Amino acid sequence: MRKDSTRIETNGAVDEAQAALGLARAEVRGSKLDDELADLERGLWVLMAEVATAPRNRTKLAPGVTLVTGEMVEALDRRVHDLEAAGAVPSEFVVPGQSRASAALDLARTAVRRAERLAVALRLDEGSQVVPYLNRLSDLCWLLARSEEQDHLTARGGRVRTRQAKA
Repeated sequence: MRKDSTRIETNGAVDEAQAALGLARAEVRGSKLDDELADLERGLWVLMAEVATAPRNRTKLAPGVTLVTGEMVEALDRRVHDLEAAGAVPSEFVVPGQSRASAALDLARTAVRRAERLAVALRLDEGSQVVPYLNRLSDLCWLLARSEEQDHLTARGGRVRTRQAKA
């Protein structure tokens, strides 16, 4: 396979997202978020295995090991809804960078979005959960970054600096 193929480009973007999650994880070492980010990184291993597999070998993939499952997508979706219910959704535009961890999560989100765009171009099998997984993961990274900002600023006695949209 050529190094400039969409399949290789997609896995490269996912690899970058995984590295950005690792950077965020290094910033929150020892916290509950540390474990959650490690699980997300492991989920990307599964996703990269599926993306790397030629369509003719798809039947050889193992659900949850080398094949993204609907349950994996649902787990992300539940976490997104939990964070939304906890108030992680800001009411104003966000200027990323309130903390190193939130900035790394925003970086991961952008890499995941790029991987999602590339994965769409792959036109994976109809039953593939790769694109929905990446979509929900990018939303989760966004919300985790916002939650991390809130925690960081609360600990410092400050507030999230935002800018309202101009009409």
